[in-house]
Amino acid sequence: MPQGKIKRIVSDRGFGFIEGERGDLFFHYSEVQGVTLEELQEGQMVEYEVGQGRKGPCATGVKVVD
Repeated sequence: MPQGKIKRIVSDRGFGFIEGERGDLFFHYSEVQGVTLEELQEGQMVEYEVGQGRKGPCATGVKVVD
């Protein structure tokens, strides 16, 4: 699984961006596993899979890396 860090969170809109190995990826809060969106912090390391969203690649199955 690729890894990256949370670059930006827009909690009032339910999404954010991950700074990944191949550039920034959009993620929706419904793809975050194991923690709530409120528990995520910018700069936190995550692992994810790359899926296809309506507007291009996006992060799916987002999990916090300890």
